[in-house]
Amino acid sequence: MAVGVVATAASCRKDQTVDRTGKTDYFDLGTGDIGVLNYAYALEQLEAAFYTQVIATPYAGMSTDERALLTEIRDHEIIHREFFKTALASNAIPAITPNFTSINFNDRASVLGAAKTFEDLGVAAYNGVGYMIQTVDYLALAGKIVSVEARHAALIRNLLGMNLADSTILDMSNGLEKSQTPAQVIPQANSFIATGYTITAPSLGA
Repeated sequence: MAVGVVATAASCRKDQTVDRTGKTDYFDLGTGDIGVLNYAYALEQLEAAFYTQVIATPYAGMSTDERALLTEIRDHEIIHREFFKTALASNAIPAITPNFTSINFNDRASVLGAAKTFEDLGVAAYNGVGYMIQTVDYLALAGKIVSVEARHAALIRNLLGMNLADSTILDMSNGLEKSQTPAQVIPQANSFIATGYTITAPSLGA
């Protein structure tokens, strides 16, 4: 049963709203820091599950170096996932069941293309909600995690033989990263989620 996630107004702004039509239920991420942490937790769950599958079923022709690098990324994503799960404790959303049917795990291009999507999206997502984090310690940790995600993104692009910083992720006029709001991120994550639930975006409310 494949459904996805939806975003509600993150700060009562219309541009943050995504239609919930046809969705049967939802995980309420919560508000304030709890909402932001759950948002990150949801994305980290997907990344950890993806790289776990990549290493469990290596694509044809995966080199020893590639396996080592992808294993390191897997381990980082698991650490990130478990950090958020522990920090949230009873406020954590339930485990998300991934839907990776669109990815051919036996094909290098398919796997690395999906990895690029996850990593670029993760960086844009973290930067897009940074302003919402109220606790200084959480903001500092988010900054450290997004830095690691950016290194992952550069590594995957290097494996694909791509430019490490192009106009798809940077505003080339000022050299700044293109952040994305939850309303932009969540529909892209939708295709990788297979549960009977949707997820609301974090809110600035107390």
